Amino acid sequence: MRQSGPGRGTNSINLRLYNERTLLQRLRRAGEASKADLSRWAQLTNTAVGSIVQSLEESRLIEPAGRRQEGQRGQPAGLYRINPEGAYGIGVRLDRTSIETVLIDLGGRILAREAHDQLLPHPDEALALVRKSIARMLGVLDGAQRRRLMGVGLAQPYNLGSWLRELDLKADFRIWDDVDFGAMLAQAVQQPVFKENDGNAAAIAELFFGVGREENDFLYVFIGAALGAGAVIDGESLRGSTGNAADLGLMPVPPSSLASAPPSERRWDILLSRASLNSLTRHLRHNGVQVRNHDDLEACVESGRREVSEWMDDCVDALVPSLRAALAVLDLPAVVIDCDIDSGLIDELIRRVDAGLRQIAPEARQTPRLLRGSFRANAGAVGAASLPMFFSFSPRADVLRGQPASAFSHTAKETSHA
Repeated sequence: MRQSGPGRGTNSINLRLYNERTLLQRLRRAGEASKADLSRWAQLTNTAVGSIVQSLEESRLIEPAGRRQEGQRGQPAGLYRINPEGAYGIGVRLDRTSIETVLIDLGGRILAREAHDQLLPHPDEALALVRKSIARMLGVLDGAQRRRLMGVGLAQPYNLGSWLRELDLKADFRIWDDVDFGAMLAQAVQQPVFKENDGNAAAIAELFFGVGREENDFLYVFIGAALGAGAVIDGESLRGSTGNAADLGLMPVPPSSLASAPPSERRWDILLSRASLNSLTRHLRHNGVQVRNHDDLEACVESGRREVSEWMDDCVDALVPSLRAALAVLDLPAVVIDCDIDSGLIDELIRRVDAGLRQIAPEARQTPRLLRGSFRANAGAVGAASLPMFFSFSPRADVLRGQPASAFSHTAKETSHA
């Protein structure tokens, strides 16, 4: 069969697909809307919107949401909303100290979750754990729902074998730097796998299901075992040439003044050595506090221990200038801050960071709005599960260029020929 080139017909198909995704995005942000609303927002004709809405309804991606009286005259307008059962995504979050798998629907609701709180094992062992978790996720869906599964998202830090001194980890993860776990997973579960840096994935979750319903431009910061970050500009996730754009954790900062900090002869350290939950855990243990797991750490934060406040001072002291430097380059109006634990930690971080940013605000530059993240401990896994839906349904510029699928995905077919 002769392959069609990038002619007018192809461009029309791409434009139609882009417009469909634009309307889906509008509905996601508005909650519900009429055809007239969508036509006005998307600047499309009533006929074009009517055709797209019919197609989306037949595909079960949207559903009727009742009627609304517009003005004093005429028939009540039919309203539409996203159908949560229109699509599903499974997400796998790999971290140096945990493995988490979740199943979400198109509304962003978590339908099932499974976590393993342990040091990341050999890739083969991790694959066995993840396969079993995915099998259990699939068991939650019936046959019709499984056909609406858009794939599996994989979120993991790149360069897993690096920065172990800064994170105070006595382990060797170097084998992970030589393994394409996305390809292994696609082959094992026979599903398309969409792979992203964990910071970018969590930022995409915020864009698709969280603050992105109202914000189109923001810097995202997640304080977990390490520090993840991502940037959203004009409604698109900024990746960079290697997928590490906005990698705030590698910002150079002066070494920590805490006695618990690892010894270093270098004049500069990196931000994740001071602004991470591993550095908080290290400081607590250095002061004789027993921290065996996530629950112990959260209990320390809840109790308002002196050591937590000491770590917070050191964390904010490094985080504030790093944020200001990033914002000077990216020119973003908002910063979203989330964390693996809460218990008042996120609000206190936001309060202190806001005060610090105002204190060093340069002339003629405003202090960004600081917003709470939407997902807390689930951010990484929901970010991973968002990837199949983001790449399938978001109005990205790639769609207009005829590249609707992610360039960073694996499929079972592709990997079987590797």
